[in-house]
Amino acid sequence: MLDEADHDHEPEAPLDMLESYFSAHGWTFDRHDDEISATVKGSWTEYEIRALWREEDGVLQFLAFPDVKVADHARAAIYETIGLVNEQLWIGHFELWSSSGILLYRHAALVDRDEDDAVLSLDAAQLLIETAIDECERFYPVFQFVLWGGKSPRDAIAAALIETQGEA
Repeated sequence: MLDEADHDHEPEAPLDMLESYFSAHGWTFDRHDDEISATVKGSWTEYEIRALWREEDGVLQFLAFPDVKVADHARAAIYETIGLVNEQLWIGHFELWSSSGILLYRHAALVDRDEDDAVLSLDAAQLLIETAIDECERFYPVFQFVLWGGKSPRDAIAAALIETQGEA
């Protein structure tokens, strides 16, 4: 999380706020017109995160790609897994792009307007980014257990989401 020394907490245009956030974290990013993308190192894999701004609708679409590509023969099991995983999410959802077999996390957020300009607060930016990364990290093993471990979707969720108690 950023603290007051890192950012003045003034809301900014959505992509400007995300650019500031990415810069503050030292993440590599690219920005073009109404889109920004960054690469983030997670504990399981490297994630591409991407935001697309739709000015006319006031919607910021946020995507995270956990570097999982699904072959045609595994799609039925992954669709079942996605259904079970999405039941556990409080914001956003996972989906599979049918044309490419790419797994992704997606969330669309309505953005507040300050007078006539759309603005995104630091808190809202953190929520979007951290939730996407956290959910990708939490469920990455589930998808890997199904794809590479031969587990059923229910067994994969049970194996990956074991709650540990205490400290080692």
